[in-house]
Amino acid sequence: MAEYITTNIRNMALMGHGSVGKTTLTEAMLYAAGLIDRQGRVEDGNTVTDFDPEEIRRKCSISASTAPVDWNGKIINVIDVPGYFDFAGEMMGSLRVAETAVIVIDAVNGMSVGAEKAWDLAGKHDLGRMFIVNQMDRDHASFDKIADQLREKYGSSVCPILLPLGDGANFRGVVNVLDRKAYEGAYKKSVEVPMPEEMKARVLECYTYLIEQAAAADEELMEKYFDTGELTFEEIKSGFRKGMKDGSIVPVVAVSALTGVGIARMLDLMAKYFPSPAHAGLYQDGVNPKTGEDIQRICQDDQPFSAFIYKTIADPFVGKLSCFRVFSGKLTSQTTLYNPNKDKTEKPAGIYILRGKKQIVKEAVHAGDVGALAKLQFASTGDTLCDPNNPIQYPAIDFPKPCISKAVYAAKQGEEDKVFSGLQRLMEEDPSITIEKNVETTETLLSGLGEMHLDVIRNKLAAKFGANAVLQDPKIPYRETIRKTVKVQGRHKKQSGGHGQFGDVWIEFSPIGDDATDFEFVDAVVGGVVPRNFIPSVEKGLRDNIKRGVLAGYPMVGLRAKLYDGSYHPVDSSEMAFKTAARIAYKKGCMDASPVLLEPIMHVEVIVPDEYMGDIMGDMNKRRGRIIGMNQTHDGEQMVEAEAPMAEMFKYATDLRSMTQARGSFSMRFERYEEVPASTAQKIIAAAKIDDDDDE
Repeated sequence: MAEYITTNIRNMALMGHGSVGKTTLTEAMLYAAGLIDRQGRVEDGNTVTDFDPEEIRRKCSISASTAPVDWNGKIINVIDVPGYFDFAGEMMGSLRVAETAVIVIDAVNGMSVGAEKAWDLAGKHDLGRMFIVNQMDRDHASFDKIADQLREKYGSSVCPILLPLGDGANFRGVVNVLDRKAYEGAYKKSVEVPMPEEMKARVLECYTYLIEQAAAADEELMEKYFDTGELTFEEIKSGFRKGMKDGSIVPVVAVSALTGVGIARMLDLMAKYFPSPAHAGLYQDGVNPKTGEDIQRICQDDQPFSAFIYKTIADPFVGKLSCFRVFSGKLTSQTTLYNPNKDKTEKPAGIYILRGKKQIVKEAVHAGDVGALAKLQFASTGDTLCDPNNPIQYPAIDFPKPCISKAVYAAKQGEEDKVFSGLQRLMEEDPSITIEKNVETTETLLSGLGEMHLDVIRNKLAAKFGANAVLQDPKIPYRETIRKTVKVQGRHKKQSGGHGQFGDVWIEFSPIGDDATDFEFVDAVVGGVVPRNFIPSVEKGLRDNIKRGVLAGYPMVGLRAKLYDGSYHPVDSSEMAFKTAARIAYKKGCMDASPVLLEPIMHVEVIVPDEYMGDIMGDMNKRRGRIIGMNQTHDGEQMVEAEAPMAEMFKYATDLRSMTQARGSFSMRFERYEEVPASTAQKIIAAAKIDDDDDE
């Protein structure tokens, strides 16, 4: 594979909704460039970028994959990004290393939520943008309808640049508005043909508009255009490039990834006009890890080396592959790699360029290019690699927060270590999942971005590491407390020949009124009715027993126990006897003190477009939730603040996505405990008793 200097590199993230043809489009580009002998199909499981067994089985992308395409002396690094929202974490790293976001749209159905989100994310990362209207070969495809839709939503920056010749089964070619030439044929067989008469007016209209936008992208060009009313072709191209870089021009192209029509002309545009790292990401901001001062790097080979790891691939056979982009300098096998995040020096086993799963050995990687390093010992996704004499640390990747959790267990007893070590490896590959031990329920919780996301992790665990896991809804950490004050006697007397056992206590149980305080012991004994040396045993007996409540075996909270009377035997009394007496008093007293079940209440913040407010509020009421406030966000959406029981929120991520067509998002945190309604409490208590019987 040839080496490419910085000015000849193009980095693009291929984004959009699921099933709009991003992976097929990547195949078409590779096939057009002669890099593969035949174009694979997602349905057949033989595409370059969907190579994971889970992707082949599901027939969709689940991780970002790189496919460098050599075209006209340029290297176009295509990063095929999953479109399903469960794998949104894969988008974040890709956006950090690209200059252009290429957003794919279905020519029949038009704009989608995935395209909207891709547009917003590209804007937040200051990337250039292009729209590809794909699947123009389908019945009812309409480029003009989609272009009008885009113009209406995103304004004057949207510029049709490759217009279709025909549509549906008659889609046979494209017209390049910039050079005002028509082309027919697929892939590299696309050849210039005379401009159809019926297209001339439309092309002129788009060309005039394009000149105006190119002029608007540069002040000097704008002045000249106002003065003379025209620009040279070179000036138009210069303005077009500048507009693409700063986002003021967003080209729209028509293609069919399945038939290959328009693919070659689209690659021409990418190679000629997409910003290179030498111009787009000229400066990269970071900090000096030793002093904390802000510093910058220029994307050139003669600068001190620095690179950013945007993705990790965990392979049980090959070992860890760290995908990186060089932000400055040039990487060779002689380059010393310092990892400021871990304060360690890294020694890679090899330098590669990845094309799907294929690893191409490289001697050097130039500034702005992407590659992979094998078997880095300390590095993880989001880390910086740099020259130890000129250290810099780039900001970490802001991954989406997990919104759904499942309890994870080993399917077979004795395989726990295998399961959890495998999950740790998969966390390196996918930082949008988290693993956390719940101390109270003793469960290990696996959290991710959706049910499909967690199911994929479970299947990857089995396929890659031979570790079978079971995912279940997590246990809810209920609590118990009492609502009234009672006085009870706990008396333990046992005679069995020789030394007997005797302990006798009178305890007043009362609610503290603060469920955040578990237990409070009050020693109110006078006159030595309970000897001083046995009082700690009474307290310990109570503390041991409040771990299991009297209703359903959940921990007791908000309980005050005042020991005020009792009796003892000079021979038969012992610490164990008084602990037992305390246990008897606890069970008897709390059952008589109006015990109730408490459940965790979560504070929920839901952000949705205004049109979904009614559905969100109605759904929250069904979940026994309470709306406590509504505010408008800076993006013009609505934020609903609510409180709802944890028990009702396990599948909220999936339900919210369904209700809002994936436009809604939410965050959740623990707020407090509240009493469970009587009808619900009865079901929980009954279920707990069944579980106890099963355990016995």
